[in-house]
Amino acid sequence: MAVIIDGTAIAEKVRNEVRSGISDLVRERGEAARPSMALILVGNNMVSHNLVRMKARDCEQVGIIPRIIELPEETHEDALLSFIETLNRDDSVNAILCQLPVPQQISTKKLLAAIDTSKDVDGFTARIDADKTDIAACTPAGIMRMLREYDIDVKGKHCVVVGRSNIVGKPMSIQLLLHDATVTVCHSKTQNLSSFTKQADILIVAVGHARLITADMVKEGAVVIDVGMNYPEGKPVGDVDFAEVSKRASYISPVPGGVGPMTRAYLLKNCLELAKQYRR
Repeated sequence: MAVIIDGTAIAEKVRNEVRSGISDLVRERGEAARPSMALILVGNNMVSHNLVRMKARDCEQVGIIPRIIELPEETHEDALLSFIETLNRDDSVNAILCQLPVPQQISTKKLLAAIDTSKDVDGFTARIDADKTDIAACTPAGIMRMLREYDIDVKGKHCVVVGRSNIVGKPMSIQLLLHDATVTVCHSKTQNLSSFTKQADILIVAVGHARLITADMVKEGAVVIDVGMNYPEGKPVGDVDFAEVSKRASYISPVPGGVGPMTRAYLLKNCLELAKQYRR
């Protein structure tokens, strides 16, 4: 049976590090240096409302000042972009998050591009040639930390990423490459998916398809990271058939309790890093 990677425990460790880091920052530079995060919520999506409030509570628990900004469903794209530009220039805000999805009249691509890279707490604008000042996307950064905590070195390993989203798949492949892994990216148009997944030393799945990855698609002893969160019967399940795959894998992350808590924890860590880089 696989070792279960405890994302909840690691996330608590990260939050404690952030809490300590904020205390040090405020002690060194004064209360004006305390990190602050603008959380923009556009529209009436109740899941988004709940997520924003959870993120605001996370902020408060570690000493980050949250600022929730709620905008109506009919908000025009130009108005939102203009508002973001105002936040970009606001010295009292050093991290900006716009909860996705947004109403259909707003281009997600334009929205994310409008957020200044120095305040991009989600890390969606991290460059392919990233350097140490770049903020990595929260989910990939959280996954890399999970692997480190369990002494799983990606260097020289064949890592297969299933999914090519701008939020997980693409930045995940970049993080792996930056750490000297050999990376294969699969997606919805990949033919004979199992022929690739069975080659993976480390398999990371982020497609939003419940139990897509079955035991016969996984190499014996592989490390399996499940990013999926699906509700086919009203309860959360991942993209991996956990019960069966855990019998073949050496390490596996559960859903819930795996990647999800790490994503939220790294949002806080990114906010602290942006605050440390920012000089009012």
